[in-house]
Amino acid sequence: MKITSAIVLIFLVFSTNVNRTFAQSGDSTKYHIAVFLPLYLDSAFDAAGNYRFDQNFPKYFNPGLEFYEGLQLAMDSLRKTGASLDLTVYDTRSSSKSIQQILEDTAFSKIQLMLGDVNATELRLLANAARSMNIPFINVNFPNDGGVTNNPEFVILNTTLHAHCEAIYKFIQRNWATSNILYLRKAGTQEDRLHNDFAEIEKNTSSVPLKMKYVNVDNNVDPRSLIPLMDSNLKTVVLVGSLDENFGKAVCAKLAPLSKTYPMKVLGMPTWDAVTDFNTPAYADLEIYYTTPFYVNPADSLVIAIQQYFKTRFYSRPSDMVYRGYETLLHFGQILAANRGRIDGSIGMRKFKIFNDFDIQPVFTNRESGNQTSGTITLQYLENKKLYYVKKVNGNVVAVY
Repeated sequence: MKITSAIVLIFLVFSTNVNRTFAQSGDSTKYHIAVFLPLYLDSAFDAAGNYRFDQNFPKYFNPGLEFYEGLQLAMDSLRKTGASLDLTVYDTRSSSKSIQQILEDTAFSKIQLMLGDVNATELRLLANAARSMNIPFINVNFPNDGGVTNNPEFVILNTTLHAHCEAIYKFIQRNWATSNILYLRKAGTQEDRLHNDFAEIEKNTSSVPLKMKYVNVDNNVDPRSLIPLMDSNLKTVVLVGSLDENFGKAVCAKLAPLSKTYPMKVLGMPTWDAVTDFNTPAYADLEIYYTTPFYVNPADSLVIAIQQYFKTRFYSRPSDMVYRGYETLLHFGQILAANRGRIDGSIGMRKFKIFNDFDIQPVFTNRESGNQTSGTITLQYLENKKLYYVKKVNGNVVAVY
């Protein structure tokens, strides 16, 4: 990929000063936000400040760089609202200072909100720091708790897999409870966990449990072996219980020809959001559904404006990470400013919607002792419970619920 002059300029800004401050004129009160991103600046530039890769642009730079560009756009928008915010961006791949050293720096004590595109180790460090500082940490990307528990300051924005399973199960209950329901899976540890999640949800449902038929298959499943499980006069709902995208694509490709005789709906996991093959003839006319916590409506006027900005400035289209960076900072930055730097119980405010209706809810569990459940309810963390159900046919999004 050829690197553009605009991208080089952004990197040069990074290499000289990652911190950016925007303040409302005449307002001395600023609210402080820290963002942790994998920018790889040490990899991009040598000690003299020269770009290391000539005309190439390594793909692993993309997510952090694009998220940062979204942050810049959000800060411009926040400035227009009059919000007085100080934003500090830390490169989690920098060799000059570790995250622990950053957190221990006295200057960090002024931070009132943390956002992070992080890995599991970074997540635990930042979540623990958030708890000790009594400030929120918004985990933007990592879709599980990373082993963090009993922490009311920890927010999971990218909804956990268990919550996806709950949403999928309820979606089938609401729409196709009386249909013929098949649960297709392959052998595997992750598939066992998924199966156990659905079994737990089924056990605890307050409505009538679904009558799902569990079937083990593999990538080479013979579609004719599924015919005895279907009825041409009855709708069949197929739930594919695996995060393996290749397995999901293989199953859908085998089901597509059958769907012309046996009416069916196919539901998959959130990993299907990244599958681009569904627009090929192998999946023709198959109705495919999956869940996602992040849906950007291409017809939204703000989305169109951002697309036009990128087309004019970078001769490219904004990625999902641009929207993620923009939305996260603009949404939670406005909450921070509205509450004068102390968010406390207002982190779930739904007033400042950007693209998605975040629904931040506490997640509780019963504390267990040995094999006994004590009945003590413990708040483990906060989680975005809002999920969108995306329906695709021939690779096109035809409905969002």
